[in-house]
Amino acid sequence: MALIGSLAVLTPVGAVVVPPARDETGVSASLFDLSQVQLTDSRWTDNQDRTLSYLKFVDLERLLYVFRANHKISTNGATSNGGWDEPTFPFRSHMQGHILTAWAQCWATLRDTECRDRATYFVEELAKCQENNGNAGFSDGYLSGFPESEFDALEAGQLSSGNVPYYVIHKTMAGLLDVWRHIGDDNAKNVLLSLAGWVDQRTGKLDGNQMQSMLNTEFGGMNDVLADIYYWTGEEQWLTTAQRFDHASIFDPLAANQDKLNGLHANTNVPKWIGAAREYKQTGDSKYLDIAKNAWDITVNHHSYAIGGNSQAEHFHESDAISEWLTKDTAEGCNTYNMLKLTRELWAVDPSANYFDFYERALLNHMLGQQNPEDDHGHITYFTPLNPGGLRGVGPAWGGGTWSTDYDSFWCCQGTGVETNTKLMDSIYGYDSDSLYVNLFTPSELTWEDRNVTITQTTDYPVSDTTTLTVGGSDSFDMKIRIPSWASGATISINDEEQSVDAEPGSYATVSHDWQSGDKVTVKLPMSLRLVPANDNESIAAVAYGPTVLSGDYGDNGPSNNPTLTLDSLKRKDDSSLEFTGNADGGDVTLGPFYEAQGYHYVVYWSVSGSLPSA
Repeated sequence: MALIGSLAVLTPVGAVVVPPARDETGVSASLFDLSQVQLTDSRWTDNQDRTLSYLKFVDLERLLYVFRANHKISTNGATSNGGWDEPTFPFRSHMQGHILTAWAQCWATLRDTECRDRATYFVEELAKCQENNGNAGFSDGYLSGFPESEFDALEAGQLSSGNVPYYVIHKTMAGLLDVWRHIGDDNAKNVLLSLAGWVDQRTGKLDGNQMQSMLNTEFGGMNDVLADIYYWTGEEQWLTTAQRFDHASIFDPLAANQDKLNGLHANTNVPKWIGAAREYKQTGDSKYLDIAKNAWDITVNHHSYAIGGNSQAEHFHESDAISEWLTKDTAEGCNTYNMLKLTRELWAVDPSANYFDFYERALLNHMLGQQNPEDDHGHITYFTPLNPGGLRGVGPAWGGGTWSTDYDSFWCCQGTGVETNTKLMDSIYGYDSDSLYVNLFTPSELTWEDRNVTITQTTDYPVSDTTTLTVGGSDSFDMKIRIPSWASGATISINDEEQSVDAEPGSYATVSHDWQSGDKVTVKLPMSLRLVPANDNESIAAVAYGPTVLSGDYGDNGPSNNPTLTLDSLKRKDDSSLEFTGNADGGDVTLGPFYEAQGYHYVVYWSVSGSLPSA
């Protein structure tokens, strides 16, 4: 690690196919590249495997249909898709960028050659579309499933189709970037830079007022992806273009730490905050960091449900308004996907345990259960209902439905879902110049190539309170192990000998050691029942055991109001599961992990009575 002025600069470890062209500023720790971490058999790999099955199944020609049709190339007799990729749907072609990213991630972590080959073929065909722009009547570099005239209407303030054009362009660019950096495909780089050049040329013609007016239409993470292109190429024009997408009406209140989120469409805005974090790392401008940190703090502490998700009907409400918004259309999946990305960015600047307390909360209690375990292709619910008697499988307001489908949905949450479930390993471990960080307790194997060390983590967490880390190879470094904020009395042992370390809840416990191959670190994180009250009404609360939010099983007939749960009636059945029994509204109820609440009506938030039983 080097220093530039007062800002730390951390150079990423090896193993990336395409290394970045420049160092980032303000970074004091980093997360390992996907290529260095693999999941091992667990509930997490079940999700990964279902998504992988879909990524290998989905028809490439159908995915190419709207691109080819728009760019006046033969669709080769392919069938068009339905849902949000139907040939007349306003923002068709957004999903394909997510799938490109997912294929690239499967190559990076699994070395899956079919996913690699699908990605490179798809990019090759996109290049043909882009090359035919002259015949299609489009400007050089343009690439999309809808006409370039949509941008004319956008810039003139006359777009009425429901399209969000730059939102789609962002997804395509992000997918191309991932295929380039994870696979090393030069076609992806060329198509990406050509499309980025089109964005630069298009936005460079607008004055500041025109640009800010245009930014009132959702544009995804355009500042994020363009700042990333600058990071990977070192070419200043991409940073300049990224900064044109700084949305003043959103950024200025956040820079002043003002909560102005009420009424905003949540997933329109979280990607902008990620972009601010990326721009901070490329510029060192502290205003960007203030925007990203304040947005995270406000959202996590004042707008998030017990499961880590946020928003109702896709929108933020008043600060701390939780109990009055427990409905069928809570917790849009995309929002949590993006909040996890923002969390990763901020942790790298300030590697504090509270960031991964939230990360674990949202990944375990929202994202893991967003996928339908009964579906071989891992389809997802758009919303995760938190109303009394909720039932997973709720589609968006635009198009409706229950679970996503193979070819007739292509919702935004389906796109972020294929990304999430192909990168479940991406934040388990981190590093700095002296230390290994253990952020999450997930069965996995890390190959730390720079130190010629492996770490194998075995655990039944969160059913068990114990995880074991086995070292392969020899080296001296600190092992920083996250102690969750709920874990009082945590212990850490090396080769069965308990260590004298500060294991304060909500911190990283540091173990310094000269590691030898075969050393075993055993981490015990005692769990107990705890309440997660609604911010606006402490008598309405979720119940958690350790990191896991529990829900009541109401079978085919869910209640319409929050049942009154007698807290001291709660009892764990045995140590081999997270099944509890209790009494609610005078009747027996079984509670279990919310991430497993599938196929039946459930209750997450209760009207609570009395006190939890003592541990």
